[in-house]
Amino acid sequence: MFAQERHNTIKKIVRKYRRLSFAQLQEMVNVSPATLRRDLTDLERGGEILRVHGGVLDPAYVRSEISFDDRLLRNSAAKKAIATRAASLIPPGSSVFVDAGSTCLEAGKALLSRKDVRIITHSVALTALSLHGQAEFLCIGGELRRVSGALVGGSALGALSALRADFAFIGASGMDMEGCWTTEVSEAEMKGAILARCQRKILLADSSKWQEPSTIRFAKWTEFQGWVTDKKVAPKEGRLLRCLGLEIHTTP
Repeated sequence: MFAQERHNTIKKIVRKYRRLSFAQLQEMVNVSPATLRRDLTDLERGGEILRVHGGVLDPAYVRSEISFDDRLLRNSAAKKAIATRAASLIPPGSSVFVDAGSTCLEAGKALLSRKDVRIITHSVALTALSLHGQAEFLCIGGELRRVSGALVGGSALGALSALRADFAFIGASGMDMEGCWTTEVSEAEMKGAILARCQRKILLADSSKWQEPSTIRFAKWTEFQGWVTDKKVAPKEGRLLRCLGLEIHTTP
């Protein structure tokens, strides 16, 4: 196979799978490690792929974010099941910070009908629904990010500095063994500030995001006490996460 043919093949594979390890890509292209490294160097110079530690990324995947409406439709059954399980973990009398994001929105909706909890959020969508809820409700203001429906920026961070909550429901764009990832700096800042102001932090994320890290890591696993998801991770990875003090809750 000529170099240009290999380049075209590599580009198609990366566009399809978005993120691959070097070993995965080498197996698919069926070339030597040295040849693949040269091809990846050429493609990276042309902006066709991004090289990261141990693998490659599709640049379009890194640059783009899925719209909030599209996120609501993706894995909706899993998200609702995660939300129901997460809400069951909150005892009466608790305050809960609910992150902006589609899975957290479902969890917030599950809490809205309860008179025995206080919800704190920077989610515009959840705030709109709060008019018809029973829970005590506090919304943090800030600059609107329409792609996520989150209120962010200096005003939101300043308001957070004066608040505390018993629990936090936090979403993520992706996870791997290094921790939890998101796509944008202001979102990462908000998530970090929320984690710092809550006693018990619980990640809400479905299994499709596992081993799909994004561009900005906002937390290590040691910063969470729980993870609610729809499927079990591999036994070895599960053991490692539990050794870090993480309790993994899987939906029925």
